[in-house]
Amino acid sequence: MIFYITVLRAISAMIITNAHYVGVYPTDMIANGGLLGDVIFFAVSGFCLCNVKDVPFTQWYSRRLFRIYPAVIVITAVYMLLGFYEEPKNFFDAINWFVYPTYYHFIASIVVLYIPFYFVAKRTQTDRKFIPKVFWSVVAVWLLVYVFLYDKSYYHIDVVREPMIRFLFFEAMLLGAWCRVYREKCMDNGFWKMDACGLIILLPIYFASKIAFSKYEALRNFQILNQFVLILLLYFLMRFFGRIDKKLSLLPGIIKKVIVFISEITLEIYLVQYVIIPRFAERFVFPLNWIMITATILITAVILHVFIKKTTVLCEKLTKTRGKSLI
Repeated sequence: MIFYITVLRAISAMIITNAHYVGVYPTDMIANGGLLGDVIFFAVSGFCLCNVKDVPFTQWYSRRLFRIYPAVIVITAVYMLLGFYEEPKNFFDAINWFVYPTYYHFIASIVVLYIPFYFVAKRTQTDRKFIPKVFWSVVAVWLLVYVFLYDKSYYHIDVVREPMIRFLFFEAMLLGAWCRVYREKCMDNGFWKMDACGLIILLPIYFASKIAFSKYEALRNFQILNQFVLILLLYFLMRFFGRIDKKLSLLPGIIKKVIVFISEITLEIYLVQYVIIPRFAERFVFPLNWIMITATILITAVILHVFIKKTTVLCEKLTKTRGKSLI
């Protein structure tokens, strides 16, 4: 894998996790930026999954689900047994917990958005210009929904559990795929300083817009601009890291190992943290609570990752052995 994508995946995990550290820091202003981490995650997904080749949809989609759901099912069941989650009351309640939408908003978004993304990526194999066409078409639909259907009486454009957020996530996936298709341009290191300037300018604008739209009622009709600023910020972010990829590959070995380590357990980090963070946030003072939470998240994520990996390998071996015995 291109190393800067590994770096971005690790960064997304750290940003999202940090945004959940409410009650950990002396001020919750530090626990911010989770949506930026989300769009980085979806952009990385779009980059990695863009090349679908000739794989049929059912096979491609089932592989994606098989990568995600074992960890979701295991950690949900464990947290239920420990009493952190409510036990399902009936069959449909169990479906809500273990299949869709689950406790984790990004799982629901992944399950939905992977479907249209496959067909866009499939068409891109023969038409490189198809992704930008879809990107701008989605922008148009996004705007129409916002203007005519969206409740603009209060600020909630960045609430991750609302359906509207999936326009943003899908655009992030398309942007990631766009960077993959036009990788030679995105990795041209001649303009990295320009992209760095774009990041420096847009990052404070993004956070300032969040504050302004949430604080001033007169501005709430224009809150979608916050999302557009975020997409533009993501664009410069992807270009910047793409263009410094060679520089990133020169990082000391220990730092690269840490980045790869976090990148490999990103999913598990997302899944385990929701219970761990509130359990330690107020029991210890900062920075001891931060150390305890971070260490517990990493240890639990590694345990979950190893368990799922070994279980998957065992199941594959049993399947192959059973298949041979039937021949």
